[in-house]
Amino acid sequence: MKLQRLTRIVTRHYDAYVAATGLKNTQCTLLSQVVSLGPIRPCDLARHMDVHASTLTRNLQPLVAHGWLQLGPGDDARSRLVEATDEGRTKHAEAQRAWKKAQLALDARLGSRRVAALNALLDECIECLDDRSPPLGSASPVARDASEMRRPRRHAAQ
Repeated sequence: MKLQRLTRIVTRHYDAYVAATGLKNTQCTLLSQVVSLGPIRPCDLARHMDVHASTLTRNLQPLVAHGWLQLGPGDDARSRLVEATDEGRTKHAEAQRAWKKAQLALDARLGSRRVAALNALLDECIECLDDRSPPLGSASPVARDASEMRRPRRHAAQ
């Protein structure tokens, strides 16, 4: 519950800054991913962002409608590619400036040491919980120091 609460608070913080660009947080993130990875197949983008394909399709629609992203033909008749338009790259630059202001304001409230520690902890948790990541270290439980909780081994059946 604490993680969910923190996520909602941080989302509201970024939304307050990004809203001036006409984007929502999710749209800003999606646009940023397409600018950096595109042109890219929607299925690959969904996998990269760790979202369901139907969620990605729903989130792409307003960005395409505004002319910030476009869906074009892919390698064959059944595939498509999503890429940013020139207007989308301009919108992305605007959104990045707003995002940077939000990040600086968050850093100021939390302090740089706390932000760095939080980022490190989040990276570790993502690696531990992401089923697509190989297990850390050997097959035995991992402990970086005596105060850290042990990570259970992953079994092939999981």
